[in-house]
Amino acid sequence: MATGANFVLGLDLGTTSVKVCVVDIQSRKVVAKQSKDTQAGEGAEQDVSKIISAVHNCIGRIPRDLLKNVTSIGVCGQMHGVLLWNRETAWNTSTTSDRFELGKGQITSLYTWQDSRCTLEFLSEIPKPDSHLRIASGYGCATLFWKLKHEPEELSLYSCAGTIQDFLVSMLCDLDYPVMSVQNAASWGYFNTQEKTWNLEILKTVDFPIHLLPKVVNPGSVAGSLSKAWCGIPRGTQVLTALGDMQCSVLSTLANEISCTAVLNISTSAQLSFRMPADFTPPNTQSAIEYFPYFDDRYLAVAASLNGGNVMAAFVRMLQSWMQDLGFGVPQSLIWDKMLTLVKHANSAEQGMTIIPTLFGERHLSALPAAEVFNINSGNISLGNVAKALFEGLVTNLHK
Repeated sequence: MATGANFVLGLDLGTTSVKVCVVDIQSRKVVAKQSKDTQAGEGAEQDVSKIISAVHNCIGRIPRDLLKNVTSIGVCGQMHGVLLWNRETAWNTSTTSDRFELGKGQITSLYTWQDSRCTLEFLSEIPKPDSHLRIASGYGCATLFWKLKHEPEELSLYSCAGTIQDFLVSMLCDLDYPVMSVQNAASWGYFNTQEKTWNLEILKTVDFPIHLLPKVVNPGSVAGSLSKAWCGIPRGTQVLTALGDMQCSVLSTLANEISCTAVLNISTSAQLSFRMPADFTPPNTQSAIEYFPYFDDRYLAVAASLNGGNVMAAFVRMLQSWMQDLGFGVPQSLIWDKMLTLVKHANSAEQGMTIIPTLFGERHLSALPAAEVFNINSGNISLGNVAKALFEGLVTNLHK
């Protein structure tokens, strides 16, 4: 490694884990990486302190001789979610520690994209957004609308709101007010992506707390600079505005600008996406395919499913629970390993079972979340066959 090399630090705050990497600017090679499960909670609400702790855990395992040469910090994370905080008390601004600690002030949970508190009836009662993108439960503005109706006193306690990645950037830069990229703003709803503005006039008519909406900037914009040295990273290092994890996964995969390539990303959820032409204008549609802001004022066509690795994880947890009910303690890692091995040897000719794996519903479907299993018989109920049917069902659902 060349002496005096400069690096970029990248952080991804996902639904279940935090990933950190250091990239050599000149060679574009990853020179160090770490990851850690957040254990912040599964589903609608997550513990922010555990997510920040996982970030520090990853940063702390990166060699300091690399961190001291970091010249820029980029952050992305799970989209749609929202948390609220007060700038004065959300984090500790002390310079005696090289960690960024949460303050003693109250911070809400992270209400994630998996939040289901907004029923179809509730969503039909709130104003129609001026946007080609739908509004759905789990979207930041929908969650804030729910809070406005059911817990208005809680909203009055806070001065700022953002995604978890926006919160991290605000803390690193000690910002008085959060900054949000167009990508994350679009994921909240009530945002016109062509004008790059919130639907303020619509929201004002129903007394929506518009003071909580972050300032929106283009992807790639600088949000601020590191307010103090952080685990060896120099004070003053530039921090970019947080991005959407989906867009970043596509950008890294299509680094060679192959315009005819689609990207399939299966993590907690799943997305199949491809880049639209530069002159594309998104239509107003309520289909399963939506068009989210990408980079350079372009759009991604996205078939986004709420069902991905979370369905597989639920299946593994079910098996573990059954084993515990029978008096046997089996770690999930062993179940995963065994299941994946058995799937490889499952006989498709004897399969026959069909699983519709929409355990968590889909945004474009009005039906309540439910999975279904068809054609169960005595010849296809082995673990390998059932798991294979589940995996095939996930792919088929994404294709549809």
